[in-house]
Amino acid sequence: MYEKIGSYVLQLIEQSSPERTAWNIEKVRAGKPANWNYIDGCMLSALLEIARICDDARYFSFVERFVDSFISEDGQIRTYEPHKQSLDDIKEGCVLFELYEATGKQKYRLAAETLKCALDEHPRTFEGNFWHKKIYPDQVWLDGVYMAQVFAALYEKHFGHGDYSDILAQIRMVRARMYDENKRLYVHGYDASRTAFWADPVTGLSASFWLRAMGWLAAALADLCEILPEGDERSEIGALLREMMRGVIRYADEKTGMYYQVVDQGGREGNYLETSGSSMIAYAMLKGARLGVLEKEYAAQGQKTFDGIVNTYLTFSDEGMELGGICLVAGLGPQSDRRRDGSYAYYISEPVVKNEAKGVAPLVMCYTEIRRLTREE
Repeated sequence: MYEKIGSYVLQLIEQSSPERTAWNIEKVRAGKPANWNYIDGCMLSALLEIARICDDARYFSFVERFVDSFISEDGQIRTYEPHKQSLDDIKEGCVLFELYEATGKQKYRLAAETLKCALDEHPRTFEGNFWHKKIYPDQVWLDGVYMAQVFAALYEKHFGHGDYSDILAQIRMVRARMYDENKRLYVHGYDASRTAFWADPVTGLSASFWLRAMGWLAAALADLCEILPEGDERSEIGALLREMMRGVIRYADEKTGMYYQVVDQGGREGNYLETSGSSMIAYAMLKGARLGVLEKEYAAQGQKTFDGIVNTYLTFSDEGMELGGICLVAGLGPQSDRRRDGSYAYYISEPVVKNEAKGVAPLVMCYTEIRRLTREE
């Protein structure tokens, strides 16, 4: 089965162009034009990892051609709209550092500086954390840690002065505000102003533990453990990853190792084992164990989850691979969309789809760690 997944990933890039990617089926069906976005960023990062594992230039060449279609020689990024001040739009910049190191093309460094300048000007809560987006004032979402802080750390490592203090401060605030000590899980969102309709008026917290949001945070912590140098800051992030994984593993489905759309409500009517978030939790476990941050048993648990996804939701046919169990989208608000209220009923009401990029890309991310694990074995 693993070999089939590898063949499918290669098929994806052979069938894709920057204007029409084979992994972003929903966008293609909706007729939306290509743009700079976080889902492509996840996939491109995974493809660079596969290029390293397999020593196959086809993957790197594809990423280079893809990114070149968006980056001009002066570092401007086609379709990127900095005035929207969205952390989601920062994520794809993570591939720029490896491209710059491999090719020496200055435009990659200039593009990274474009995104870093956007982060420097990004609005913050009174406690110092980035707003998730301009349209979500004073709101911190777990998703944003992955979208912005991994890029910020890579920038500091490659082009900065190795100052990770702001990254650590923002993650500490997420832990202080958004972690539930009893459930040992993180809530999806926090409104520092306590004014959003979905926020608890006392704590500012959203009501539920959404799997994919926790998946984004887990992936961010695992990536940061690889980026940060040995020392107190890396140790602190590693401790947060261990705490998070020890909490979430309690909610794993016994048979498949997967996790539920609303994590702590397994077995409740309407809840389901969800692919994208399960993939990212497994990715964090596998990577954390590989880096020595997590105990080795987490590698086995991560592989069990990956295999559970494959056996539950992945099928192959002459047309290719079909991946199901993917939550199409979920969020909190804005004020004009009160359906997105962070409740259990809301999270299970969002469409469950097949072959959507937010599920395919995390599965490929997780697959890269499976390849590393099976190669070591």
